[in-house]
Amino acid sequence: MSILLVDDNLINLFTLEKLLKSSGYEDCIPLNSSKDLLTYMRTPAHARNVDLILLDIMMPEMDGLEACRQIKAMNHAKNVQIIFVTALEDKKKLVEALDIGGSDYISKPLNKTELLARIRVALRLKKELDWHTEHDKKIQIELNLASKVQQNLLSTPFENEQLKIDVSYCPSSNLSGDLYYWYRLDENRYAIILLDMMGHGISSSLICMYISSVLRETINNIVEPVAVMTELNRYMSILHSETDNGIPYYFTGIYLVIDTKEKTIEYINAGHPAGYLTLDEKTVQPLSSNTMAVGFFDKLCAIKDKVHYENDFQIVLFTDGVLEAIHADEYVAEEKIKAHCSHHWICPNTVIDELLPPDQQLNQTDDMCVILIQG
Repeated sequence: MSILLVDDNLINLFTLEKLLKSSGYEDCIPLNSSKDLLTYMRTPAHARNVDLILLDIMMPEMDGLEACRQIKAMNHAKNVQIIFVTALEDKKKLVEALDIGGSDYISKPLNKTELLARIRVALRLKKELDWHTEHDKKIQIELNLASKVQQNLLSTPFENEQLKIDVSYCPSSNLSGDLYYWYRLDENRYAIILLDMMGHGISSSLICMYISSVLRETINNIVEPVAVMTELNRYMSILHSETDNGIPYYFTGIYLVIDTKEKTIEYINAGHPAGYLTLDEKTVQPLSSNTMAVGFFDKLCAIKDKVHYENDFQIVLFTDGVLEAIHADEYVAEEKIKAHCSHHWICPNTVIDELLPPDQQLNQTDDMCVILIQG
């Protein structure tokens, strides 16, 4: 722990240093100008050891106010406490000193008892700020790790002679409430699911990872849409009973089983925005909601629909964050998406570019996901 003493008057510096050392503050470093102070603080290795600066306001070349502004602009020095030591009686100047980042001020001539009390308060605050900064760093590291784990749970684009699946995934923060997964069940059948957990951020992503842990086994072993959604609803009910905090955890989702031999598409839409199915590049039909969201009730009354196709098809699935980004009115947004689905998507860049220009994809408040399926 270091305390920097900054004053252009050498007698004042000597007196202040002696006072502090006699009170047990041995690591005091005297500096006689703002420029010397800035030179010292611009070296991160030095600044990291500084807890407090006792800074005179009236100094030649650069006053203490400007020195304070520049120090507070240094990221590595943002927690350092600055107490202005001044003979000024100008209240406006003193208010300015606090507004630009000073933590306190004390008037000359110094009162030892008052000075030491203010120093103790400043050092306690510095310690608390350092603790929070370190805690925030640890949380950020853990969030970054959780984000990587979550992204590794997501399926990668897929293509063979029967089917092509591509995706754009744009989380609004490190962690997302959107989850998607696809799996080749056998030679001709494919299972695809997209879900959107309530809310976004840490809580929704944790529930996403909880569901993801059972999703694969459920789809791989059960397959049939009604049975899959019913089983996922059972797991959400378990979550409710174990947490018992009154929060209604749920997700919307759309689950497809595509059979390229029988040329059928079975699907359940559990309260999710309607996907759009384009048949033979002519007819566009919505895959509308036919079941309530998963997790609302202990028992899910799931209903599936089945579509036959003759030659080729295209399916566009998306989460409600995409609707919100396209237009504030979701009905207007849905019509725009439906219009885009009337043609075959080529997607030279990313899938979401078909619906939103790149600049409109930035800084969204909700997670966005678009899945393109072509067969």
